[in-house]
Amino acid sequence: MVFVLGDYRIKGRRASEIAADVEHAVGTGELPPGTALPPLRDLAVELGINPNTVAAAYRLLRDRGVIETAGRKGSRIRQRPVTAPRDQIRIPVPPGARDLSAGNPDTALLPALAPALAVAAAVGDREPVLYGHSPTDPGLLALARAAFRADGAPDGALAVCAGSLDAIERILTTQLRPGDAVAVEDPGWGSLLDLLPALGLRPVPVRLDDEGPLPGSLADALAAGARAAVVTVRAQNPTGAVLTADRAAELRAVLAGHPATLLIEDDHGHGMVDQPYHSLSAGPDGVPTTGRWAVVRSAAKAYGPDLRVSLLLGERDTVDRVLGRQRLDTGWVSLLLQRTFAELWRTGAAPVAEVAAAYRARRDALIAALAAHGIEAHGASGLNVWVPVPEESGVVAALVQRGWVVAPGARFRLQSPPGVRITTADLAPREAPRLAADLAAVLESAGSRSRLI
Repeated sequence: MVFVLGDYRIKGRRASEIAADVEHAVGTGELPPGTALPPLRDLAVELGINPNTVAAAYRLLRDRGVIETAGRKGSRIRQRPVTAPRDQIRIPVPPGARDLSAGNPDTALLPALAPALAVAAAVGDREPVLYGHSPTDPGLLALARAAFRADGAPDGALAVCAGSLDAIERILTTQLRPGDAVAVEDPGWGSLLDLLPALGLRPVPVRLDDEGPLPGSLADALAAGARAAVVTVRAQNPTGAVLTADRAAELRAVLAGHPATLLIEDDHGHGMVDQPYHSLSAGPDGVPTTGRWAVVRSAAKAYGPDLRVSLLLGERDTVDRVLGRQRLDTGWVSLLLQRTFAELWRTGAAPVAEVAAAYRARRDALIAALAAHGIEAHGASGLNVWVPVPEESGVVAALVQRGWVVAPGARFRLQSPPGVRITTADLAPREAPRLAADLAAVLESAGSRSRLI
């Protein structure tokens, strides 16, 4: 049985068949974003099935992030369904062009892995890791706990996950249910914005400036029903925002008014930024701000994206749930990788001050060069500079013609104004004036200047 929707005919008799058919059509582009789906009773009549079956199919599609339902307005294909992730919005890099779109660290600033791997492998040779072995390396946990304590993070339990997104996903799936709302930065990390609908969660945008999320905007999101909040404390992607002490205090005051909120702090910039960590999870007295909280730190930016290790600090219930879920799927993060990370960290193979100074010099050089042309940009920390623009596609295309490939802001936005993200990780300061002049010429030809976020 089929139902005609424009040029597409929905097929299936079981909920799983209908959902799979619609999801396939979305993936192939036959059902484009924004397409309205038929009322469930109409589709049930056409397919000759019970309306409850169609309702179940629509629930599956909603939980998978394919469709969104707005009460009496019906259901429609999401503007950015999970089958079309944001990281697929990439610009081809012509021969000879500079790729400033990927968000990768400078490989010249990453430590050599071979010596640390050799140390870790020698430990593994002496004591092979088998099923039933402890899932965490004591040396790594000791380093992590000392660093968290030195930074003023609250006391909590520790876990090791396979990267920041892995840790965040495990926290969300063990604490929330499909349909729950999550407050997220806008613009924000594209992978997180894709993850939420994939888990059946609803993102609620929170505006931000160079000091992090705006307290009023976070308060509005929580008042609107957001059950969780994910905040980047340093090196925010894509804007480079970094929490100041005053802003952190303001946000803690907002969160204290919603003590049931699940708070996740993303501190992926740890190890490659020179700004201090200001905790949202607890104030100077060490008392947790909310009942459920977690801080996530990753090895990716300072030690290499392929070193799939992240550290999770949180209150006991959240960490226990994450570890319980981990035991049921991957089991554990490779002890070889954990020990390698610990050796790199212990020996100072990636000197924080030197790495942070290099990234700061590159960001500052571009921001200053842009300012000389009257273009305001944002990049207080991290690997990127965010430049608000009047229109993204034309600016990106024009820069490609001039030999620069930057990331369109659509990869990072929900409701915030347009912009482009420029990865400055390996942009030499001497290149900044030429890039700034080219961007100024592009904006001038468009007859507009950039705006603040």
